[in-house]
Amino acid sequence: MVILLKSIKHKNGGKIMKKLVSLLLAAAMLALVVPVFTGCSSDKTLNLLNWGDYLEPSLKDEFKRRTGITIKEKVVTSNEEMMIQLQADDCPYDLCIPSDYAIERMIGEGRLAKIDFSNLKNYENIGEAYRNLAYDPTNEYSVPYTWGVLGVLYNKTMVDEADLGHWNILWNEKYSQEIYMYDSVRDAMAAALIYCGYDINTDNADEIKQAADALIEQKPLVKAYLTDDVKDSMIQGSGALALVYSGDAVWCMQENEDLGFFVPEEGSNIYFDSVVITATSSKKEMAEQFIDFLLEPEIAAKNIEFIGYSSANTKVLDILGDEWANNTAYNVPEEAVKKSVIYRDLGDKIDIYNAQWDRIFK
Repeated sequence: MVILLKSIKHKNGGKIMKKLVSLLLAAAMLALVVPVFTGCSSDKTLNLLNWGDYLEPSLKDEFKRRTGITIKEKVVTSNEEMMIQLQADDCPYDLCIPSDYAIERMIGEGRLAKIDFSNLKNYENIGEAYRNLAYDPTNEYSVPYTWGVLGVLYNKTMVDEADLGHWNILWNEKYSQEIYMYDSVRDAMAAALIYCGYDINTDNADEIKQAADALIEQKPLVKAYLTDDVKDSMIQGSGALALVYSGDAVWCMQENEDLGFFVPEEGSNIYFDSVVITATSSKKEMAEQFIDFLLEPEIAAKNIEFIGYSSANTKVLDILGDEWANNTAYNVPEEAVKKSVIYRDLGDKIDIYNAQWDRIFK
């Protein structure tokens, strides 16, 4: 929840003013004994806004061992939640790891700081294919972290092979109450838009409504709309099908050999998550130090082994080896990548999506 602080009038204004004066006097007295720090903050803590299971835990300890800097994480479950958290003028976060369209919006709103790439000696490990993308075309505000494709995770013991390959499997009555959808307006609507034959970035109200209608039609077949908990549900064999990110599919397939993953032939969303520094952070150099740490090949490989998402770091796959190179959920086939589209920031048109999204759950 974002709280906007405004100047207000109060019927007991006199009492409030007396209290305010008392507080100001107390603050002035404290200033005589408390040292004032200017310039770089003396607090060696970085506040990171992140997704769940999206940073190998021991890396925070390793970074602190090297630098003395503590990483404190807060977990969110959607880009929308992340954007809300960053809207406060006194935003406490120094770093976050949003997706492409969210970064595009944050840049437009002035929420992000430009990164000094001269402080990132390991940036050379980022592949050219992951630089200067549409959401940050001048490559000034973000450093690629992971990428992947939206697709379908399925249980091989519960799903007929003949049914695989297309988005319509998520509307197949054969799998009624065995389907998990991802609880994200952009992702669920993307699957429905492609199913209906439309662009995932459409701002056409009729097309968006038709996609919502398709999700309403599908709803009796859906066991639940989930976020991070979809991984445990599929690993435990609680469902036959799930709309998931490819990185989550890697995680699940490592835990349950009965699981498989495919990117539907009609195309999908390809997403890029990047590390950014907030415009409100007073610890920009410390934040850049952490970003450069994450770009070290061995550190990046250890991180990817834990989170499962595809890396923009060209050295990682060489370290991880053939098992990862042959996993099509991690090393997504080129034909699937070519058919997939990046989400764009929809601006005020997202309100059309949100209104239709609300219809689904009435």
